[in-house]
Amino acid sequence: MSVRVSTGARLHFGFLNLSLAHQRLYGGLGVGLDEPRTTVVAEPAEAVRCRDSDARAYVERAVDILDVPGADVDVESTLPRHAGLGSGTQLALAVLDAVARAHDRDVSVRALAPRLGRGGRSGIGVATFETGGVLVDAGHPTARFTTDRPADGDWTVPAVAARHPVPDDWRFLVVVPDADPGQSGEEEDESMRSVVERADPAVADRISGVLSRRLLPAVADGSAARFGEAVAEMGRLNGTWYADEQGGVYRPPVGELVASLEDDPACYGAGQSSWGPAVYGVTDAAHVDEARAAGREALAAAGVGGEVLVVRGRNTGASVDGDTVADGNERADAGGDADADDGPSPRNG
Repeated sequence: MSVRVSTGARLHFGFLNLSLAHQRLYGGLGVGLDEPRTTVVAEPAEAVRCRDSDARAYVERAVDILDVPGADVDVESTLPRHAGLGSGTQLALAVLDAVARAHDRDVSVRALAPRLGRGGRSGIGVATFETGGVLVDAGHPTARFTTDRPADGDWTVPAVAARHPVPDDWRFLVVVPDADPGQSGEEEDESMRSVVERADPAVADRISGVLSRRLLPAVADGSAARFGEAVAEMGRLNGTWYADEQGGVYRPPVGELVASLEDDPACYGAGQSSWGPAVYGVTDAAHVDEARAAGREALAAAGVGGEVLVVRGRNTGASVDGDTVADGNERADAGGDADADDGPSPRNG
């Protein structure tokens, strides 16, 4: 049986706490997106066959975890690697789910994600694969923090603490500049360890206030403007924790892009997704064309090329086979229009 699994990108707006002085550590905040997408097709086989080198490692691990003889996996599309859009987690989970379904196996991707090395710090990538929406995860008890990365499988994915559907008229501008990839692997582990060991707990207190008094009420009320302002503020506060590791509140050239988008009235707030270099802007259906233009202008002002998308949020999990995928996405690169039809690293979710 051939099975196709398709999953969208995610934006990661930041963590709720990185200080060892508080009882809960991490706690991710993010949203599922309809585009861009990772799509894989799997068929049962007697050995592992996969021409995509990144996916092949996950196929091998999935086959071992599921105790099946093999799988033939084709990767039809992938997210930009290490751009801050959740490429690693979405690929790993899509492969696991497709291989399991191809062998007529019913599995919990949440339970098995740690064995693939995913969902350790942030649970946002796993949760967007499962359900989509605007999500806050519960993080981990600070007492479990270790300076060395635990072995794969020696953690549980943080539980979802809050989920709201993305309002129908909200859109997200996504700008992916032609820049060095964001941190991943051992480099990311070292940076995160350094950040956590010196993080100012007062920043977490401010983030808590933004979340409870501004961000969650904005989602409940359906206000894209107030939501954009709130996530942008949370991104700036997170950036103060990372400044020494990434060269500022935002990593270059993200700071220039964010500043440009924040000056444009079509964007209600802008920031860096995860380690970047992807930049987001919050907008709505009435300002799609203006937001797209703002993304192009931001790239031009920074003197870099890149891709510009305006996409819907996603309120469902990964789609399987012929399941309907929500439409409403508008895409363009920095040089012109290419409209369509109108969701880090293993530990970054």
